[in-house]
Amino acid sequence: MANWDIEIDCEGLLCPLPVLRARKRLLALDPGTVLCVRATDAMALIDLPHFCAEAGHAYLGSESDGTVTLHLIRRG
Repeated sequence: MANWDIEIDCEGLLCPLPVLRARKRLLALDPGTVLCVRATDAMALIDLPHFCAEAGHAYLGSESDGTVTLHLIRRG
């Protein structure tokens, strides 16, 4: 999996909080910066790619790390 520049911890947060926190963090980043969202909510696998498609960011994929899923997003 690709490296990232910034990481946010959304472990234990339920939908829609991981998307809202990712959105807020992405607004402060420069285009091209890669954000890693650490989430435990299974809905994040659906919500984050959908959010990226709507907002113009690139969803780079996800990877499991035990009970946590790492989601990579490139700022559009």
